[in-house]
Amino acid sequence: MTYSIARFANRTIIQAVVGLGVALAPLTGTTGAAWAGEVTVFAAASTTNAITDIIAAFNGQGVHSATPSFASSSTLAKQIEQGAPAGIFLSANGKWMEYLAERGLVVEGSRVDLLGNRLALISPKSNPSSLTEISAQTDLVGALGEGRLSLGDPEHVPAGLYAKEALTNLGLWESVSDKVAPASDVRAALSFVERNETPLGIVYSTDAAVSDGVVVTTLFPESSHKKITYPAAIIAAQDNDAARAFLEYLKAPESKAVFEKYGFQVNE
Repeated sequence: MTYSIARFANRTIIQAVVGLGVALAPLTGTTGAAWAGEVTVFAAASTTNAITDIIAAFNGQGVHSATPSFASSSTLAKQIEQGAPAGIFLSANGKWMEYLAERGLVVEGSRVDLLGNRLALISPKSNPSSLTEISAQTDLVGALGEGRLSLGDPEHVPAGLYAKEALTNLGLWESVSDKVAPASDVRAALSFVERNETPLGIVYSTDAAVSDGVVVTTLFPESSHKKITYPAAIIAAQDNDAARAFLEYLKAPESKAVFEKYGFQVNE
């Protein structure tokens, strides 16, 4: 979620050495064109598993080096606005990408809408809910009992924004709004349910798929909320060969296969 000052200080030293024409091999333990450039990837928390795998494969090519930082898209966007050295931003919705673009912080024309997802109602595997659908007729308050509904903070976390929109459109938000347990990001919302701290939660279907501690009670109708879209783009202040190479790699067949493995809908 945070970025390391020490790591970027080290990168500055390495870049200075390159500027003097000194070979990088003694510093990195690799040879040839290895570590030609570095990029920090700010990615939505829901992409943690997929992006971790993709970065490992990208780094394995031995040309550029990528480092991930995961958090809520809103948190990452604010950090970028404040000068965090992100080269790539992968958001869980268009809102926070547009927020940066409006401030001139995104390389024009670099945005690509990579992925889609579904919104899921989940319950603890050790205490599964009896609900089988979510609709205007669902007694969500009754299903919660004395418990709370965990979801990403609906004021700024994309998954929480989608959840609030879906519940509002289904006519359920007003009845449950005072029973919400807001989380800093969607993975935190997932963890509340995994630990049986809340009887129900709303996350992306891909988050539920990587957890052994929850079950999907039902998926929300796609018509109940805006289409879930994950845009990626290059951040202008860190526009370099490594950032451009990583953005292209995100669109490559190898990356698409990883995203599909974790249940994302890959846009063609």
